[in-house]
Amino acid sequence: MSQNTIQTELAVIGAGPGGYAAAFMAADLGLQVVLIDPSPHPGGVCLYRGCIPSKTFLHAARVIHEAAASQKWGVTFSKPAIDIDKLRNWKDTVVAKLTEGLGQLSSKRKITYIQGRAQFENPQQLSIQTQAGDALLCEFKHAVIATGSRPVKPTGLWEDSPHILDSRLALELADIPQNLLIIGGGYIGLELGTVYATLGSRVTVAELTAGLLPGVDKDLVTVLKRRLGQLFAEITVNTRVHGMQPKQNGVEVTLSGSEQDEKPRLFEKILVAVGRQPYTEKIGLDNAGVRLDANGFIQVDIHCRTSAPHIFAIGDVAGEPMLAHKASHQGKIAVESLLGEKVAFEPNAIPAVVFTDPEIAWAGLTEKDARENSIEHRVVRFPWSASGRAVALDRTDGLTKLILEPATNRILGIGIVGFGASEMIAEGVIAIEMGANATDLKLSIHPHPTMTETVMEAADLVFNTATHYYRPRRNK
Repeated sequence: MSQNTIQTELAVIGAGPGGYAAAFMAADLGLQVVLIDPSPHPGGVCLYRGCIPSKTFLHAARVIHEAAASQKWGVTFSKPAIDIDKLRNWKDTVVAKLTEGLGQLSSKRKITYIQGRAQFENPQQLSIQTQAGDALLCEFKHAVIATGSRPVKPTGLWEDSPHILDSRLALELADIPQNLLIIGGGYIGLELGTVYATLGSRVTVAELTAGLLPGVDKDLVTVLKRRLGQLFAEITVNTRVHGMQPKQNGVEVTLSGSEQDEKPRLFEKILVAVGRQPYTEKIGLDNAGVRLDANGFIQVDIHCRTSAPHIFAIGDVAGEPMLAHKASHQGKIAVESLLGEKVAFEPNAIPAVVFTDPEIAWAGLTEKDARENSIEHRVVRFPWSASGRAVALDRTDGLTKLILEPATNRILGIGIVGFGASEMIAEGVIAIEMGANATDLKLSIHPHPTMTETVMEAADLVFNTATHYYRPRRNK
């Protein structure tokens, strides 16, 4: 086995949304770039085993739901016949199309793409073991670490039982189990639970804490839980899963909690969705002088620079929130920083979305954060039952919520739950970043009838002048 040496101005480790965004921008700005990842094309977990596959399946679930709901409107479809193989192949087609496109974009930029795994040998060199079995040594001037994260794996049955899944295995959609236990009531568990429940599984969710989606605004979660309570067989909180015993046709578990009888229950499949952890092992961070923080993330400053000044870290590996769009933005900040531009990663609002049905989206300050940090704030809520568009769509299960600074009515945060919330949240992000106030939103003419009008009318509510929702004026 020979070891060749290559030299580059920038080495990017990891080709997910952060890594390829950094590599592409660097190449566009004239840098020589080497991009290293175990996958054959750029894309990372988000494209191969996360965002895109899950949203493809969630779209199918939404179509099934709408077909069933349309009976109320006088449009009746026969019960859908679900071809799992064809659905899985469609997901694979979507992923292949996007990965092929990213591969072409990488080639057009003349990026050296290496399929393999990289490890720091010292602060200026990487050893790369390629998929083909070759050993390379890469000498670089700058590096960006974008290795991402992976599912938290519990000890015990994980490697031993074919009945226990993580998010990656769940997205392979090998079959539709008769019953499915989801351990964890976070966004991954609820999104995948929505898919499996719609396709025919009896889904039970067991969440350790007191509520679903820990940390998310309760006003928004309440709306979602109402819908999931109809879709899922059971949702249980303050519940611990233990006593897992492998059986021929599933796994027997005991659920303990205030509402549980603690009798053993058999589930055909179990999805463990208790979070993700940064991928920092086996990449030689100590050799490069790159330090971790107390939570296991790579320490970075506002320029995404690590403790080694010429090495940057972005995305999941560099701290919460673990979101693809945050990683992409940081990737561009890192490249501009290493080129000497005066930039910093200091967003006032990073949008987050839970792609369930209804969707939840939020950005900026939440009501909970405001209370816990003793920040003066005012809250207005516009119910979607007062939206003509929501009524026409038969999707009044929604709410638009604004968090404002009382003295100025400046928008500090926004939360939306409802059909299409993911497509609406960007307006709130722009409002927060631009320092807009409620007057700016209410005087910006929104098209009618649309769901975005709920943002305008929420702003109107600040002044008790919402056209389609009456709230008595309080005496001063």
